[in-house]
Amino acid sequence: MKKSNKKNPVIERGLTKAEEQVMQAVWQRDHSYLKDVVEAMPAPQPHSNTVATILKILIDKGFVQAEAVGRNNLYSALVSKEEYSRATMGNLVSNYFNGSFSNAVSFLVDQKQLSVADLEMLLQELKKK
Repeated sequence: MKKSNKKNPVIERGLTKAEEQVMQAVWQRDHSYLKDVVEAMPAPQPHSNTVATILKILIDKGFVQAEAVGRNNLYSALVSKEEYSRATMGNLVSNYFNGSFSNAVSFLVDQKQLSVADLEMLLQELKKK
């Protein structure tokens, strides 16, 4: 299957830090109730009302869907973590490294965030694919 170069307008809207944290919790499971999302959040866990509000925003943005199950909502992601990561990384490289992934990797090595040994190991892994 060929990857599309079309940008997803939903993802292009981006997420705030709080929205990303909630999405991380949603991505951990295929389907989650509000209490599951709150429990998956890092400590200190936000109040369930806060998470419910963020979930509503994520629904409005098109990242999450809710299915009524009795008196509760069952939440699931409409945008995969991989799809969001790909778009976010692409935006980062476009905005800060003139669209060059080589420049981004060089920056990480220069900043000692990625060692040359790590880079060599990564290259070996890529050659196997």
